[in-house]
Amino acid sequence: MKTTRADHTRNGSPSRKPGANIRAYRPVAIMLLIYVVLWIWWPSLASKSTKAFGLSLKEVMLIMPGISVLMGLFEVWVPRSMVEAHMGKDSGLKGFLIAFVFGTAPTGPLYAAFPVARGLVDKGAGVGTITVFLGAWGAAKIPQLMLEARFMGMPFTIARFVLTVVGVGLMGLIVDYVVKPEEMLTLAGATRQEP
Repeated sequence: MKTTRADHTRNGSPSRKPGANIRAYRPVAIMLLIYVVLWIWWPSLASKSTKAFGLSLKEVMLIMPGISVLMGLFEVWVPRSMVEAHMGKDSGLKGFLIAFVFGTAPTGPLYAAFPVARGLVDKGAGVGTITVFLGAWGAAKIPQLMLEARFMGMPFTIARFVLTVVGVGLMGLIVDYVVKPEEMLTLAGATRQEP
């Protein structure tokens, strides 16, 4: 039977907790409450904040359709067994290296990496591997390194890149030990469930 993101947890048992979906919307509810308070007591600040939010939303809306298309293709074309074999929890250093290279290739803001990271988790990638991927996307993208070398100089760029590799690797090891995939999905209010 064809499975989807909402099919089941890694161990195959349904584990959706009551209120998990509601918890996923807590940040939105908190932000709405903050905006209400701002409009009541500091309307000028609320107006500036709303304009900034509108600009950010416009930027996101221009980027996310392309990301959604890529995620759809990834979902259909890349088998779970391939991701588990090369980027799964037991992939070791090989998985970290693949994740790092994968993270350095694209351009775009870090928030565009989160749907990709979620897709990798759904396909069986390890939590540490995902941490390395996000760290590389945020701090070691190739176009960014080229600009950094031009403006900051090659010695600085090389030193920062080496430290980034070491730091991202250590973060991956620590997060892989501390956080389990099921816990991460539960915290996100997105545990899978049998249909």
